Amino acid sequence: MSKQRVLIVDDEPLARGRIRQQVEAIEGYEVAGEAESGLQAIEMAASTRADILLLDIRMPGMNGLEVGRHLSTTEHPPAVIFTTAYSEHALEAFQAHAVDYLLKPVREEKLAAALVAARKLSRAQMQKVDEELDSGRRSHICARVRGDLQLINVTDIYYFKADSKYVEVRHTDGTVLIEESLVTLEKEFEGDFFRVHRNALVASAYVDGLQKGGDGHSYVHMSGITETVEISRRHLPAVRALLKNKAPIG
Repeated sequence: MSKQRVLIVDDEPLARGRIRQQVEAIEGYEVAGEAESGLQAIEMAASTRADILLLDIRMPGMNGLEVGRHLSTTEHPPAVIFTTAYSEHALEAFQAHAVDYLLKPVREEKLAAALVAARKLSRAQMQKVDEELDSGRRSHICARVRGDLQLINVTDIYYFKADSKYVEVRHTDGTVLIEESLVTLEKEFEGDFFRVHRNALVASAYVDGLQKGGDGHSYVHMSGITETVEISRRHLPAVRALLKNKAPIG
């Protein structure tokens, strides 16, 4: 029987080294690799074909919960075991949804039991745990492009625009489509994106002016791209107020 491939994800080299030694001592498992950040973990999960992730929750940038949430959308998601120093109270959320976790410092016998019990988490389970532990908004948007995951930093996004059952995400390197609700995105990224039309949210950081179209409608102009986004009459006063209070770009 082939060994289960384990990817270790932790921003602390010493922690990764300790867990590597423990995994290598457990029969039936092998270390597929080590990742020191959330972004690297997502890339390596695919390239190493890892069966299981030992995933630290608290990491700078993209935390472990967000990594797990993104990976749960893939066609063949790995099983996830969180490693955490969270308080006992916070761990109740994990226990309530049968999510595997290990308290740091990780003990070898606990690790062995968790590896045996590891199971794959559904997207709904990941999102529920994410909400209950209040990990905050995502740092990246995940899109599936030709079967692969593409991660877009939220700070690189100009606008979200609803298009049939998809949402178009225009960012600094192009455009992708995601299957998410515009209402949910508006709530998650409140303060950074605002609604200009029933079908569009724009990033306040990029807005630099208004222009009138030949059709008589108003459009918001953004620094960095030539495309404009239509503004409905209902939302026009709010956009004008934003521009009035906005410091000049550059």
